[in-house]
Amino acid sequence: MNGDDAFDKTFDGEPATAPEPAAPSAGPEETVARLEAELAETKDRLLRALAETENQRQRHQRDRQEAQRYAAFEFARELLNVADNLRRAIDAVPGADSTARGVIEGVAATERELLAIFERHGIKRVEPALGEPFDHNRHEAMFEVPGSDQPPGTIAQVLQPGYVMHDRLLRPALVGVAKAATAEASPAG
Repeated sequence: MNGDDAFDKTFDGEPATAPEPAAPSAGPEETVARLEAELAETKDRLLRALAETENQRQRHQRDRQEAQRYAAFEFARELLNVADNLRRAIDAVPGADSTARGVIEGVAATERELLAIFERHGIKRVEPALGEPFDHNRHEAMFEVPGSDQPPGTIAQVLQPGYVMHDRLLRPALVGVAKAATAEASPAG
């Protein structure tokens, strides 16, 4: 083995490949055009990468703001039962004597404070009015009310108020919906 054969092998023991012969040298105009095309392609890739990075930054910022805004969502949902029970306690004793009246006033004050805290945190009560059109996004129909004074497809009875937090529904209002009057069967002739 001569000394030149040692340089014809790579470190892996594979034969080394000879470099490609250089193409005849291109003119300066062709070289400039090729370099400008590469520069334009690189600039385009850079701008796309920057746009993608900015989109990700904005998406993460929106996600973070939404997480902060709705962080107490589940906690608030659980407190709705407390608000409902306070209202039930107030409604349970309509004509109270002087002793019970003090207790009811205390419960009413507690309810007002809880609703004020809800309001400060973007939680609002959804209490539909009778005759208001049924909205499946904010109401949950529990039953139909036949023979109601309300037009068909509107709220005829409110069982439980609903709540929203900012623009998200915490709990739909539970309602009874007025049923359309059925046509009387005509007698067979």
